[in-house]
Amino acid sequence: MPLLTRITGPRDLDRLSPEELGELAQEIRTFLVDAVSKTGGHLGPNLGVVELTLALHRVFDSPKDKVLWDTGHQSYVHKLLTGRQDFSRLKMKGGLSGYPAQAESEHDVIENSHASTVLGWADGIAKANQLRKRDDHVVAVIGDGALTGGMAWEALNNIADGDRPLVIVVNDNERSYAPTIGGLANHLATLRTTDGYERFLARTKEVLERTPVVGRPLYDTLHGAKKGLKDFIAPQGMFEDLGLKYVGPIDGHDIEALESALTRAKRFGGPVIVHCLTEKGRGYQPALADEADRFHAVGKIHPDTGLPIASSGADWTSVFGEEMVKLGEEREDIVAITAAMLQPVGLDRFAKRFPERVYDVGIAEQHGAVSAAGLAHGGVHPVFAVYATFLNRAFDQVLMDVALHKCGVTFVLDRAGVTGTDGASHNGMWDMSILQVVPGLRLAAPRDADQVRAQLREAVAVDDAPTVVRFSKGAVGPAVPAVGRVGGMDVLREPGTDSPDVLLVSVGALAPMCLEVAELLNKQGISTTVVDPRWVKPVDEAMAPLAERHRVVVTVEDNSRVGGVGSAVAQALRDAGVDVPLRDFGIPPRFLDHASRAEVLAEIGLTAPDIARQVTGLVARLDGRYERTAADVDAVEPARD
Repeated sequence: MPLLTRITGPRDLDRLSPEELGELAQEIRTFLVDAVSKTGGHLGPNLGVVELTLALHRVFDSPKDKVLWDTGHQSYVHKLLTGRQDFSRLKMKGGLSGYPAQAESEHDVIENSHASTVLGWADGIAKANQLRKRDDHVVAVIGDGALTGGMAWEALNNIADGDRPLVIVVNDNERSYAPTIGGLANHLATLRTTDGYERFLARTKEVLERTPVVGRPLYDTLHGAKKGLKDFIAPQGMFEDLGLKYVGPIDGHDIEALESALTRAKRFGGPVIVHCLTEKGRGYQPALADEADRFHAVGKIHPDTGLPIASSGADWTSVFGEEMVKLGEEREDIVAITAAMLQPVGLDRFAKRFPERVYDVGIAEQHGAVSAAGLAHGGVHPVFAVYATFLNRAFDQVLMDVALHKCGVTFVLDRAGVTGTDGASHNGMWDMSILQVVPGLRLAAPRDADQVRAQLREAVAVDDAPTVVRFSKGAVGPAVPAVGRVGGMDVLREPGTDSPDVLLVSVGALAPMCLEVAELLNKQGISTTVVDPRWVKPVDEAMAPLAERHRVVVTVEDNSRVGGVGSAVAQALRDAGVDVPLRDFGIPPRFLDHASRAEVLAEIGLTAPDIARQVTGLVARLDGRYERTAADVDAVEPARD
């Protein structure tokens, strides 16, 4: 009987011998490769934390003791050891989340998979334990990549200013997605451990304190030289200068050594750093051979070779990446910024072609935005490519550093809108709402690959204001041609009449669906004009006069309905004195569970039949031909709440 099937909770690990723990570690790696190859998911990070997770759950008593993960993509082994071994629907609707999830288990605490937050959480929980006089332990596992985030160091500064029990495990695999860069990474690479200094200092103190007259002053002098002496013996001063006890580095694949270090840290009674050296992708040769990111995240793959089972064709990210290289060849002032995600955001080709013009700031979106402002002030045009959900973290910097100073910075938002399988924290559903309030900012939502290329070029041509280009995740569909132009807006479908019923404003990648809506409305005798604004902020001046020619305006966007494009269009119509009914369709203001993009869109009512049905009812009511029923009210709810 496999050992893994006998583990239903962390305490089942207590009865295993060292030999059995080694067998279990191998079983877990085999399980992960087999399971994740079928569903896709974060493979490399979890292969690297097998022994570390086993040691954590043997030393600490979860869920009484809180084990926190940063980021949560390295929690698959934690799931296996806490009773969740059905990975058949990992990241799918009804299956396990790809991150910790409170609804899944009492062992999970932090659901937000945005990096560098765990130490703040740990600080708060430790303070609460102290106030409530609880003896619970708090363990925060943070990767060396997440330590490049400023929030981590803000938390360390506060953690060091106290004596609360808190164990910080630095999972140092020299990588976040790709190899970790920066001064911190270089320092971690040089750290070595020794107990020699501590033993020497303790013995010397004991002897000198018994020596009359000169003993104590001599000890104080020696202790005052601690930093210089310690850095000579073991360069670990970075953490200890903050007031944090340092243990390590420890072989992160030696369970016995890990348990010993964690047990010492647990007994210390104050904040302790346990520095563990691990190997991302350990035990799986295809991952180890992948120098780009060690199979950080994979789709469905052949477990033996690691090769993808199927190719989905060109995606939005690669289209952007190719166009960036062309722009770089044409303009020497174009530079690129990434926040530890060079390959995921499509800048790897640009970096290969122009290595001196790429800046990886680590997991530090705030710094990236401010640095971009400085670059623009210095006479170059930075393109900061980042996931849409992560731009939330740099809003103040976009507002007060980039926009206020009228800096020509282009933000390219990948994974905008519903991303689906990565769950609530990764849906890029807020950018078109939060950016609406930024004065002077211009925001583009391309509908296809051709528009990504065209609108990126339009964006980098602006040198006196921030510009944003946002696009979806996954495969980019066929081109959606325009049949005309009104102002700066593309007309995608003409109504075929001089007195059309509906003006349908299609935003970004939803253009094919909006054309389908128009076709369904046409079958009901409802004439429809479909326009793509291209630039959704500011609202095109031609929008109000165009809307005035229609009976109803409908906006459809892959963004929150609250404060989004629909709201901006409604305000523009009010400001112009155009009194036309408007119905806005978008993402409801709630966190969305993980599922496929299509399943999420269906759940919230962002499908062609759902929208066409509601618009048909609206037009019918305007004609006085239709009374609203309870069924119509129910039909509206998914897209509105």
